[in-house]
Amino acid sequence: MLEQTKLTIKEKIGYALGDGAANIAWRGVATFLFIYYTDVFGLSPATVGVLFLAARFSDGISDVLMGVIGDRTNSKYGKFRPWILWTAIPLGVILSLLFTSPDFSDKGKIVYAYITYILFTLIYTANNIPYGALMAVMTGDDKERTSLGSYRMVGAFVGGMLVQGLLLYLVASFGKVSSTIQIEKLENKKYSVKIEALEDVSSVNVKTEDGIAMFTWGAGVNEALQNEEPSNRKSFAMKTGEKYSFIVEGEADLAEENISIIDQNNGYSKSIYVLSFFLIVFMLYTFYATKERVSPPKGQKSNLKQDFKDLITNKAWLVLLVVGLLFNIYNSIKQGIIVIYFTHYLNDQLLAASFLVGLMLASIAGAIVTAPLGKRLGKRNLFIYALVLSGTINALLFFCGPNDIILIFVLGIISEFFAAIFPTLFFAMLGDAADYSEFKNKRRATGLVYSAGSFASKFGGGIAGAIIGFVLTIYGYDGQSGASIKEAIPGIIMLMSWIPAIVTMIAAGLMVLYPLNQSKMDEVTLDLNARRAKV
Repeated sequence: MLEQTKLTIKEKIGYALGDGAANIAWRGVATFLFIYYTDVFGLSPATVGVLFLAARFSDGISDVLMGVIGDRTNSKYGKFRPWILWTAIPLGVILSLLFTSPDFSDKGKIVYAYITYILFTLIYTANNIPYGALMAVMTGDDKERTSLGSYRMVGAFVGGMLVQGLLLYLVASFGKVSSTIQIEKLENKKYSVKIEALEDVSSVNVKTEDGIAMFTWGAGVNEALQNEEPSNRKSFAMKTGEKYSFIVEGEADLAEENISIIDQNNGYSKSIYVLSFFLIVFMLYTFYATKERVSPPKGQKSNLKQDFKDLITNKAWLVLLVVGLLFNIYNSIKQGIIVIYFTHYLNDQLLAASFLVGLMLASIAGAIVTAPLGKRLGKRNLFIYALVLSGTINALLFFCGPNDIILIFVLGIISEFFAAIFPTLFFAMLGDAADYSEFKNKRRATGLVYSAGSFASKFGGGIAGAIIGFVLTIYGYDGQSGASIKEAIPGIIMLMSWIPAIVTMIAAGLMVLYPLNQSKMDEVTLDLNARRAKV
């Protein structure tokens, strides 16, 4: 019997919420974990870069294994849906542990970071590969799958907007520190500020709300601190009852309410706990709302060797694997540097939240137009155009100064509009690659094909983290030292602009090799539907 190919709006929304949940985890990690590790947890950028890369070496194996396991799972819920149910709560828990900072030694912190981050990647694999493969078995219609891909990406970007738009504000709310502040005006735009802590805080961040004024340590602190250069924020450990003295210059009419004192550790942890709850709820609804309809050909026997042979001879899959890796490096560098860029170059961390929301809105628009543009231009051509346009526009950020806020927003939003087309097409095209393999080999291994999606996302993110760590290390970046941050500004600007743009140009060149144009997919879809109608 021919499987139902048209999906209800309810089912499409239910599927979309799953990627909303996944992106609370993935974009939360991609955007905030690097700066959390360096500025709050106290790890060096080189250590974080090595961690991100090292954790990815196991991903190729774990992703393929999960694809194989998914293809061989048989339950009353199907092959892939049960994994969404089984991993929903563990994924929320491990995300929370990533942003929890235990009071360990430096070595203990590194060990803790490795254990929790590797566990996160493994649990994310067990959740995301079955979730991605589910798209290919919900419908056998490649055009309907493209529509489902658009819904999925809208859900993904809404989840991303939830974490990227709210997290910094939640950190500021949950991280408020109890303290007393005394301000004495010395001269125009120059003040003596004394802060007394009413609680112990392992990592406090002190700045003015506008982020403009420069802080210099005052009397009563040790010589090392007194020799620090002025900076627009100070990060340090606070002790109950101790007073901390600063000279603050650069803002007029400074008052107590203009001084921001945030416990970043507590703020990040509680904020992520709240968002993890929503992740779990969204993921469970995805399990409830979806249904599997496409099955492997009747009589297909389990043959792992043949599955791998089919996979590595599938040119469409091989091209998508490499292109997916590249565009995820591009996206992950951009996501990983944004908060650092706004914090240390534009001197306004909370403005990053507005920028990230703007990017998410642009992403939603990009995902919505992907299906109609794909029908008009073809998926391969649209992919190439999007890669070139997004990268070129992003490279122009190199020429923006710290006062070019509007231009930075405009360039970032336009670039992100085209970047949103990448994943929307990518996951739909993985389904096409699975169909093509069945068309050519009369066998289907959907989970194995979709392992490319998780591998590209995670390994691309690892390479991106290593690139960020490598560049920042070259420029001497230390998230807890104002002087080193100032010296690292050129590296931060390059990471925000032309370094990721180079990656998209390479990906565009490789995408020319993709063999499945629309006429070929029409042939594949008609043939497979005819075969299934006879069953």
